[in-house]
Amino acid sequence: MKLISLILTGFVALEHVFILVLEMFLWQTEYGMKAFQLTPETASITATLAKNQGLYNGFLAAGLFWALLFIRDNRQKYQTIIFFLVCIIVAGIYGSITAKFSILFTQGLPAGLALLMHLVSNKEK
Repeated sequence: MKLISLILTGFVALEHVFILVLEMFLWQTEYGMKAFQLTPETASITATLAKNQGLYNGFLAAGLFWALLFIRDNRQKYQTIIFFLVCIIVAGIYGSITAKFSILFTQGLPAGLALLMHLVSNKEK
């Protein structure tokens, strides 16, 4: 279970790197506009905002990678992963309310599953 929780957490981190790339670098490309259902005009107007969003997604990914790869103390690793997964879940809920409902499933659900597995696999003995 512990390995599954770490794999899911790694997947969430990689997903947020992918979102960073989409929002910061591919927003105005055919692929980016298709992914976010944008017209070229809308993509142009919102490009700066998208880069800002992408940066925030990068920070979320960085926090998870930092916890997974560099924190050696198990308690601190546990708490840091919980913190960043909860941040992603909150962002997913907020994004689903304010931007696009599917964000709840594309960002919130993977983070929720990783959080659930993390909590279950790290129960205090």
